[in-house]
Amino acid sequence: MFISTDEIIQTVTMIQQEHLDIRTVTMGVNLLSCVRSDIDATCNAVYDKITSCASRLVEVCRQIEIELGIPIVNKRVSVTPVGLIAPEDPEGCVKLAVTLERAATAVGINFLGGFSALVHKGTTPSERALISSIPDALNATSKVCASVNVATTKAGINMDAVREMGFVIKRASELSASSGGSNCARLVVLCNAPEDNPFMAGAFHGVGEPDCVINVGVSGPGAVKCAIEHVRGENFTVLAETVKKTAFKITRAGQLVAELASSRLGVPAGIVDLSLAPTPAVGDSVARIIEEMGVGRCGAPGTTAALALLNDAVKKGGLMASSHVGGLSGAFIPVSEDEGMIDAVRRGSLCIEKLEAMTCVCSVGLDMIVVPGDTEAHTISAIIADESAVGMVNSKTTAVRIIPAPGKVVGDTVEFGGLLGSGPVMSVRQYEGSDSSKAFVDRGGRIPAPMQSLKN
Repeated sequence: MFISTDEIIQTVTMIQQEHLDIRTVTMGVNLLSCVRSDIDATCNAVYDKITSCASRLVEVCRQIEIELGIPIVNKRVSVTPVGLIAPEDPEGCVKLAVTLERAATAVGINFLGGFSALVHKGTTPSERALISSIPDALNATSKVCASVNVATTKAGINMDAVREMGFVIKRASELSASSGGSNCARLVVLCNAPEDNPFMAGAFHGVGEPDCVINVGVSGPGAVKCAIEHVRGENFTVLAETVKKTAFKITRAGQLVAELASSRLGVPAGIVDLSLAPTPAVGDSVARIIEEMGVGRCGAPGTTAALALLNDAVKKGGLMASSHVGGLSGAFIPVSEDEGMIDAVRRGSLCIEKLEAMTCVCSVGLDMIVVPGDTEAHTISAIIADESAVGMVNSKTTAVRIIPAPGKVVGDTVEFGGLLGSGPVMSVRQYEGSDSSKAFVDRGGRIPAPMQSLKN
């Protein structure tokens, strides 16, 4: 890979002044070979496989950080969806989650994703057990992340699973009431989940992936904002070109890290995820990029159009910098993890309905949304159904990572710490009796796939 001196200087500036980092190096590990005749033997095989594959992951990433001067914020592992290897009892599934936690601690990673079930078309007994075990599994761990894929453009929406996830999220929140329902920050419900996503909480290692692989997720909202500050007043073509060029430079850094990690670990390089992943730090916000584009407040009219331009330009610039782009690749809009989004909610310019509209044109979906603790399970399920419909019809990944904070009401703030930031409690349109969404959610069955699914 040829990198010019000017490009190196620009990248150094991004790192030192504009919050550029490699958000994650995530190793994917296939666990299908770990299935044994009993759960204890399976757990032992799972532990041995992860600790063998990822034993040097953190060490190698730290070496690369020092050599390149590029921060690698998270070192993570994703595994085969555990629903494919799980027993048919919830207790056994919790035992697997605890094993994953032990392995994650042993190799020194930040998070481990893949306590997952892919149930967009139906649910096996093992997946049913895993889903019911999620609240207890999250409560027994601190690094394990869970995800459930309930819909795809090809299959439609599994409304039985959607309904169940409302209750699962409520239970997970209640078990972590002392920390504002924080266990729900490690649980996401997806539509069209990608099999090579390096970002948590939705990362898992797809069955079509190699036995072991390295995927890298880049970041850089601060670098993009600084770049577009230099083109204030210019037309949208100039604005888009500026974002594309910046995304190219950011992705080149990610590609270099992926190649080095792959070579030193003796593991194939997978994809670079182009996503602009914000943090609670001032100057590292997607919301502030939108405002720099000329939208006075994030959430005001023009926000969705600005986000569409940003998302498209990031993809186009990144595609030119890496031959293998994957994961989610776009702009994230997690409320609690983005200083500008938090401010927009507090100022009243951003609500859940506006966020849902924004998810039509960007990566992921309703991410790190904190809602009142008395929000009903069927209301949460209906929100998941709405967001799944956005993903299904638009052939894109959408997700819901929602946190009903026990004892909290609109206007309160829940502190999560670290990259998870702090979440202002947002208002939810919740109705009672015949005016509620309960009858809709309780219908069950599947919402059929749209016409877009008939591509063959």
